[in-house]
Amino acid sequence: MAYIGREPTVGNFQVCDAISVVNGQAAYTMQVSSVNVSPETANHMIVSLNGIIQAPGSSYTVSGSTITFASNLVTGDVINFIHILGSVLDLGVPSDSTVSLAKLTATGTKNSTTFLRGDNTFDTPVAGGITVADQWRLSANKSTSNSLSDISANLEQTDTAGQGNLGSSMTESSGVFTFPSTGIWLVMSNATFTNVSNNNAHYCILQHEVTIDNSNFTNTAAGYGYFNSISSTIYTTATVIDMLDVTNTSNVKIKFAARTAEAAQLDGNTSSNQTSFTFIRLGDT
Repeated sequence: MAYIGREPTVGNFQVCDAISVVNGQAAYTMQVSSVNVSPETANHMIVSLNGIIQAPGSSYTVSGSTITFASNLVTGDVINFIHILGSVLDLGVPSDSTVSLAKLTATGTKNSTTFLRGDNTFDTPVAGGITVADQWRLSANKSTSNSLSDISANLEQTDTAGQGNLGSSMTESSGVFTFPSTGIWLVMSNATFTNVSNNNAHYCILQHEVTIDNSNFTNTAAGYGYFNSISSTIYTTATVIDMLDVTNTSNVKIKFAARTAEAAQLDGNTSSNQTSFTFIRLGDT
């Protein structure tokens, strides 16, 4: 089928380095910029010897980067040029450094840590996906009263069959939790309170206490529950949700505290989550 308009002649066009004729020698190595080159076939070349274009196959053959003329050349013969056409029937591979940014319109730094965006800019991947999710719980009951009291003992990472955690774990000492890495962290806590003494313990408080200097703690979030009647078997819950910017794992830490209007109980269990604390790293700070 004939082409409409100009026939494509796209290829990796190269002109070989000058070759000096050696008397009585027929075979010569083809190079471009002193590097051996190998044409696809003899038909993908234009060769001029003594000002005459040579016929591929009969006047010369090619094997790898070696061109062999049909007869030995002698002193006085001149290989005017060898022009390698590449593959003129397909696009082939562009020559090195022939595709400019103006053609690609790609900007930015290309390396092992970047990727090419849809707008042809190299960029660093945005940290995505949750890399840390950790959950702890109170493993035994804790008495509460009208004084705010830290939850500082009987804390364990959840480990009941079916439960799981992701990535590096939080560490805990005397109720103070240390984050394994910097970032924006979602901290959620849930507490179950029991009115154990048939008293007038109307309200219950669960509270987040955060330090940014590893010394002074401040209440950043709190949740409330309420006993709606007087009975030794009445329960209530309190839930607290907080987001923390952990810029330094040595200084930014969290602990939890509880309080009830009258004597009551913060429920804990080593086999199930009754009072629990969840830590999820959302992304970089």
